[in-house]
Amino acid sequence: MSLLTATAFTVALLSQAAPAEGLGRFSIDKVIVGDLEATTKGEMFSGGDPKQGAAGYVAIEVVTGTLAVKKGSFALQHSATMDASGPKDAGDCRSGSGTGELKGIAGTFNIRIETGQHFYDFNYSLPE
Repeated sequence: MSLLTATAFTVALLSQAAPAEGLGRFSIDKVIVGDLEATTKGEMFSGGDPKQGAAGYVAIEVVTGTLAVKKGSFALQHSATMDASGPKDAGDCRSGSGTGELKGIAGTFNIRIETGQHFYDFNYSLPE
């Protein structure tokens, strides 16, 4: 396994029509720099009341670019919750989603937000 840690990225969320009252729907566009040079396209659904500190989201997105000089794409699936105990984030690189030189990629992708800046920790493996 290889670990990329504390790498920053930018994210643009654009509100979309929600399928039901009480849900939010957003398109996701990210630009990631560092050992992972990539852009992403995806969708996110949210529910709850983040202003009151109780909410969650689920998202899936396709990451396209270069990872450790290998080119291709892969899907990320992630979710997060927030409540009185604080935020909890979980993200996975979807098995079977890798293309090009990233075929066979697996791992976890966790997002942190510190003082308004997004960071990720990506623990991944690629076949030999």
